[in-house]
Amino acid sequence: MADSSERPIIIVRKKASHGGHHGGAWKVAYADFVTAMMALFIVLWLMNTNKQVQEAVGGYFKDPTGKSRPAGAGQTGSGAAAPIGSGENFALTRANMAELKDQLQKSMQQMTDFDRLKNQIEMTVTAEGLRIEMMESEKGTFFDTGAPSPNSKGKQFMVALAQQLATLPNKISIEGHTDSKPYVGKSEYSNWELAADRANAARRIMQQNGLRADQVMQVRGFADQHLRHPEDPLNPSNRRISLIVQYVVKDPPDPKDAAKEAVQAKPEPAQTTAQPNPAAP
Repeated sequence: MADSSERPIIIVRKKASHGGHHGGAWKVAYADFVTAMMALFIVLWLMNTNKQVQEAVGGYFKDPTGKSRPAGAGQTGSGAAAPIGSGENFALTRANMAELKDQLQKSMQQMTDFDRLKNQIEMTVTAEGLRIEMMESEKGTFFDTGAPSPNSKGKQFMVALAQQLATLPNKISIEGHTDSKPYVGKSEYSNWELAADRANAARRIMQQNGLRADQVMQVRGFADQHLRHPEDPLNPSNRRISLIVQYVVKDPPDPKDAAKEAVQAKPEPAQTTAQPNPAAP
């Protein structure tokens, strides 16, 4: 008979649980996934924005500190060189008007038939602003001879130009000019009416295609009183439409406000109290 004192030894083995701590590897993978999704959404958003926003974002990544010359759209500051379509905050001053000229020229080069028109388009920076001249040839470039409304090429150029200038806060003047050859066709219609009608037709087309109603400040007809070539009054380039992008001039400070600020900033005189003189009787 076996000894009752000898009891069997029971060994209990516990299964290792898999629900415990797995480390931080999953956090890294999840962070990578979130970053990739954010980048995807940013790309999708940029694809649906306009060109100026895309250029602004690109300009930021090229120069995050903003210390170099601004290249993005809609950027302001001294010497801001934002491209056309730069946004509401971009104002053209004497410092950056030449850069607008360069940007406009690059933009116009993308137009169809620009090679045929480039000799009839001239942009110059003047004391009044950026002057854009649309000059006629002998056969007519933007207007048919004697016609008050632009032809198809003239409309195409004016529409493209309006879409570029519409994003600027600057005011615009539109001028109509003719050569010295008398207008033939209507007894009560002269070069004065023709110059004014052409300038007004340009204004109408450009406002229908981008220019704001309050952006055009003047429409002027000069007939042959401001010839481009005074020595050759019948030169066809005297017949032209001129657009002047005016400088933005800051309003001078109000003298009353300046005087008020000076009074407020003036320190008050120190108040002294009389001290009794112990030596006085």
